[in-house]
Amino acid sequence: MAILFTVLILLLAVAVSGVVVRVIPVKLPLPLVQIGIGALLTFPRVNPHVTFDPDIFMALFIPPLLFADGWRIPKREFFMQRRAILMLALGLVLLTVVAVGYFAHWLVPQISLPVAFALAAVLSPTDAVALSAIAGKDRIPAQLMHILEGEALMNDASGLVALKFAVAAALTGVFSLRAATLSFFLIAAGGLALGAVIGWVFSFVSARFLNVTEDGDPAPGVVLTLLIPFAAYLFAEHLDVSGVLAAVAAGMMMNYTSTAHTGPVSTRVRASSTWSMIEFVFNGMVFTLLGLQFPGILGKALLDAHHTSDVQMLRLLGYIAAVLVALYAMRFSWVWLLRWVASRGAARHGVTNAVPGLRTVAITTVAGVRGAVTLAGVLSLPVTLANGAPLPGRDSAIFIATGVILASLLVAIVGLPLLLRGVRRAAQGPHAAEERAARVQAAQAAIRAVDAVHEQATENLDEAEAAYAADVTARVMDGYRRRLASLDADRDRSAHARRAEALELEMRLAGMRAERATLVALRNHMRINDETLAKLMREVDLAETAMTSRGRTRA
Repeated sequence: MAILFTVLILLLAVAVSGVVVRVIPVKLPLPLVQIGIGALLTFPRVNPHVTFDPDIFMALFIPPLLFADGWRIPKREFFMQRRAILMLALGLVLLTVVAVGYFAHWLVPQISLPVAFALAAVLSPTDAVALSAIAGKDRIPAQLMHILEGEALMNDASGLVALKFAVAAALTGVFSLRAATLSFFLIAAGGLALGAVIGWVFSFVSARFLNVTEDGDPAPGVVLTLLIPFAAYLFAEHLDVSGVLAAVAAGMMMNYTSTAHTGPVSTRVRASSTWSMIEFVFNGMVFTLLGLQFPGILGKALLDAHHTSDVQMLRLLGYIAAVLVALYAMRFSWVWLLRWVASRGAARHGVTNAVPGLRTVAITTVAGVRGAVTLAGVLSLPVTLANGAPLPGRDSAIFIATGVILASLLVAIVGLPLLLRGVRRAAQGPHAAEERAARVQAAQAAIRAVDAVHEQATENLDEAEAAYAADVTARVMDGYRRRLASLDADRDRSAHARRAEALELEMRLAGMRAERATLVALRNHMRINDETLAKLMREVDLAETAMTSRGRTRA
């Protein structure tokens, strides 16, 4: 009963956070609101007494979220920015583990060197979900956002693998750089390969057996889709390869195969809405759980230090600030160096004034917020050594990591809006030209297909039936012709077509509102039952969704 109560409290907290962020007059990022609600839940009369088990957390929350990110991330941009992403996700992580590890050991001598390396390893992964919520939609330049998202996908694995070797060194006192490097690449490659295979196998099975007809129930396929990230993660962990990268690879493969093998519309609509809800709930529960842990870790340590002396409390806060500054300095230097090297290469090809932009470097630095993976990683540190003695510096490492998570979120909340001020958003999206071209070609292909069907259907019809078929064909083609007119390069013609389309959209929406009102009235007067109402309302809802989505795109 206690578990049920805890789950219900967390779900309520996530739902309330979505309401609060819309009601409060000050615009706050959703993750910060959820962390605040989680902290409020720790009050004695409300505290649901959630025990943060890192292994359960990693297995339950991380796979579906990374799977969804891998499914959603643009594959073309990911491939185009692969060098920058790998240099951040691998190069910066390894550099951070070494440099920040030695710095943390020097700063807090009671933290042993292997534990300091483990602390630096868990501080290296960044959180793209928190970043998106803090920065806002389309505020960060698209190219930079693709790099940051790709980095966040990959550095979870590199940071956690580095943590694994640091913990092994702390427990055994033995470390081999050559063996660690070889194991790292084997673990990463194995996770990617296994995740891709699992995603492909499910797509194959789904295309052959689950999506046979449009009339079939899409629920079994959607439910199996929900199990893919867990299967990829658990199989990979069982085989001692990267479960994080397996979940990411499975998501990428599912995106590719689901596009290549188009299934029923009902399955795609159901899966899209299901995953949107899962992402909102799981992300919300992750940040709420973070909020639940902060008072017990930060608050208790600072309160104990305050009872000892104010100097001790200030020293603890200084540890957090110093480690955060070291992380920012390392990230800023590395990003600036990468941009400088890229500018030198561009200059050799005749591109002048290709110098690193300090604002872009600063945005990239501040955008490196830490999140749930960092907390789960640091809490997974073993309590004792092999001989039963306490792991030296574990509590200090947990305190510093927790403080850095909260501080990085606050710095991003304050700093990103300042750094992004004056960065103009393009009047059109970064891919507006290719989207327009795709819409034109799709509409032209549709007209040709309709014309082919018309010729086939009227081949053996008499004159009256052929005239009726021609009228039907004209009505169907008219929508595509008007779409082509709205995309025409002639501005006057295009503007006229868009005004006509906007008027049509307004009329159709008014008609659909009248349809809904009539259907509800018929149900209320017992002239149709709830099943009939639900079926007809769904048809109207899907039609309106398609029209309003197209209308927003053209806006």
